[in-house]
Amino acid sequence: MILKGRVWKLKDNIDTDLIYPGKYLPIIDSKEMAKHALEGLDKNFPQKIQKGDIIVAGKNFGCGSSREQAATSLKHAGISCVVAKSFSRIFFRNAINQGLALVQSEKAYDLVEEGKEIIIDFEKGEIILNDKKIEFAHLPDFIKEILDSGGLIPYIKKKLEQK
Repeated sequence: MILKGRVWKLKDNIDTDLIYPGKYLPIIDSKEMAKHALEGLDKNFPQKIQKGDIIVAGKNFGCGSSREQAATSLKHAGISCVVAKSFSRIFFRNAINQGLALVQSEKAYDLVEEGKEIIIDFEKGEIILNDKKIEFAHLPDFIKEILDSGGLIPYIKKKLEQK
C-alpha cells in the first residue's frame, strides 16, 4: 500500500476529545461524525481536510477515552494515515479496526512540514519527503490485511466468505 497526501502537523498529546468532542457522541452516522473531526482543536478543521490528507503528530496521539469515534471521524473525514511518535494503545487498535492506517516514527515529526506532500510506502517501510527517506517498522501482515480490507469487519467478512 502506498499513500500520498498533504501533511497536517499536530503537537503531542492530541486526545480523543480534541479529535472527536464528547458532545457529538450520540451521532452514529460516520459521514456526520466526519463533519466534527478535530473540531476540538480547531472548529473549522473539518472543512480544511481533503481526501488523502495525512496527520503527522508528536507523542501519545489518541490518548484519553477509548471512544472509537475518534478514529472513525478521521477516516471518514478523508485522513488516509496518521504518523506519530507514539500512539495510545486503545486508539491504535480502534484505528486499525476502522481501517485507518497508522505509522509510528520518532523522526518524521521533526523532518516534515505542514502543507507539504509526503508518500508513505508500507511495503518498503518508508516515508518519502522530497529527497529524504525515513524508515519505519513494518506493520505485521495481518494488520496490513485488515487495513487493505477497509477495517476489521470487512476483513472478517472476507475471511468468512473464503471458508
